Amino acid sequence: MKFKIFLAVFILGISQVMAQKSASDEIKTSKGLLKINPVTHASFVLTWDNKIIYVDPTGNREMYKTFAAPDIILITDIHGDHLDLKALEALNTKKAIIVAPQAVAIQLPASSRDKLVILNNGMQTSQLAIMVKAVPMYNLPQTMDSRHAKGRGNGYLLTIGGKSIYISGDTEDIPEMRALEDVDIAFVCMNLPYTMDINQAASAVLEFKPSIVYPYHHRGQDINAFKKLVNNKNRKIDVRVRNWYPLLN
Repeated sequence: MKFKIFLAVFILGISQVMAQKSASDEIKTSKGLLKINPVTHASFVLTWDNKIIYVDPTGNREMYKTFAAPDIILITDIHGDHLDLKALEALNTKKAIIVAPQAVAIQLPASSRDKLVILNNGMQTSQLAIMVKAVPMYNLPQTMDSRHAKGRGNGYLLTIGGKSIYISGDTEDIPEMRALEDVDIAFVCMNLPYTMDINQAASAVLEFKPSIVYPYHHRGQDINAFKKLVNNKNRKIDVRVRNWYPLLN
């Protein structure tokens, strides 16, 4: 009897973990649902209108086995938690359009360059009915020897089915982020010493007021405290705390 109870509890626990890993958020757009799937740290997958977008894919192939091959890959920066050449080699990227800044582009293998779109800050492109604009991401104060110098990497603004989606990349609470307007969904980083702390992130979010914000790239930070900082001053902002580190649970 005890073994049967143990087995039932074990199976339930495994089912809950698998459900948590496979769960995605669904957001209505003017053309169907946008599905948001955290993978790990800075990596996530967006699905919309039968199109698959990988953002900063890192890790191993198994982490992406439940997703179709990407149509678009967005890469923000040269650091290994954003640009993972081994992951790109392991994944099926045959049909993928890769969007990246120049600093990333020069590190990609020659086999990727025929499907590469280079965007630097301020540039934009339309791919598969999705508008992609590169926006600044950098550390403060601005110095060329900082971990993230201005102009090297990209944040991204996407327009998908009438929704404006901001991906911060590795940044602090820079003026360009604070000046954003009419953002529907924001992915905002927060981890020291590479980007910013939860206080800086909350202050920036309260200024540009996205409708929904996902704290991500937050290893070591108290994201529930971030949620309180935001919602204590603005309850209209939907702060969505999701599982970006499934392997640690």
